[in-house]
Amino acid sequence: MSKKSKSSALHENDGVSQSDITNASSIKTIQKKRRLEPSTQDLVSEILNGNITALSRAITLVESANPKHLEKAHDIITQCLAHANKSVRIGITGVPGVGKSTFIEALGMHLTAIGKKVAVLAVDPSSSLSKGSILGDKTRMEDLVKNENAFIRPSPSGTSLGGVARKTRETIILCEAAGFDTIIIETVGVGQSETAVHSMVDFFLLLKIAGAGDELQGIKRGIIEMADAIAINKADGENLKAAKLAKVEFNRALHLYPQKDSEWQPKVTLCSALQREGIDDLWTLISEYMTHTKSNGFFEHNRTEQNKFWLLQTIEERLKSDFFNQPTIKKELKVQLQLIEEGKTTPFVAAEYLFTLKN
Repeated sequence: MSKKSKSSALHENDGVSQSDITNASSIKTIQKKRRLEPSTQDLVSEILNGNITALSRAITLVESANPKHLEKAHDIITQCLAHANKSVRIGITGVPGVGKSTFIEALGMHLTAIGKKVAVLAVDPSSSLSKGSILGDKTRMEDLVKNENAFIRPSPSGTSLGGVARKTRETIILCEAAGFDTIIIETVGVGQSETAVHSMVDFFLLLKIAGAGDELQGIKRGIIEMADAIAINKADGENLKAAKLAKVEFNRALHLYPQKDSEWQPKVTLCSALQREGIDDLWTLISEYMTHTKSNGFFEHNRTEQNKFWLLQTIEERLKSDFFNQPTIKKELKVQLQLIEEGKTTPFVAAEYLFTLKN
């Protein structure tokens, strides 16, 4: 090598070579760890020990559409069933802006302070259209998300209410097996998702704010009929007087509804999630409800009826999925839709024709 080339800025001196054996071994170890997936038994064992990472991985399997993942998820759920059903399941609903996230955080912080383990789940199949708060919950619940005795899990968005709700039902089982004794299920918006949440919880809470107006009277009536309690949030400062008046009005309205199967008279309470006021009173109310329904047998009866309901819902979802995923149906459905558009057939005739092809 010439003297000129040695003095060049591009000249590279010989360094200390790395051990080929050590380097190759490290790379293989890393690659092996990346490929290695925990077995079903390992995941179940870790879930029962309260491992949040294992719980999250199991929920991801439940949410997956991959047939292999679903098979593994079913196995995990089956093993976890014996350790489930030991929680209080609370459904919370209310129109956007009522303060659900702030309220749930306040309730969650109160519960963890008295020794409870809280899991927060969400059901909102239309979040992509309504811009619901599923993905925002974890950012808004800044204190609760850092609490070691709390777990917040957004549900996957999608167009199928039954599919999202089924995954939430299975997630409840996994959370209970992981030791969470209080499951809070939030629904965003007003509509069909409330019915789905009501069918998987023990206690259904409707959050309201004073002076918001109730233009959708039909929907309001349906939800109030499902509610076991109404909490008027933001009852502080200048809103306090209006909140007290609203409490009186809702109490009058609730007494006009027929008695619930639980033989429980729904109650109205005031709270301020922002000020963390009235949260302990609400939890006392929920505890009274649980004592009441367990003593008269409604609690167990309700859970049994819910399981029957979800059996039928699961069958319907499976039949629907199997039908539309058949190659022949996929092809002919497009043809029939085109014929309807051209006015050459009716929806009912087209449906009958497609059913003749299902086998």
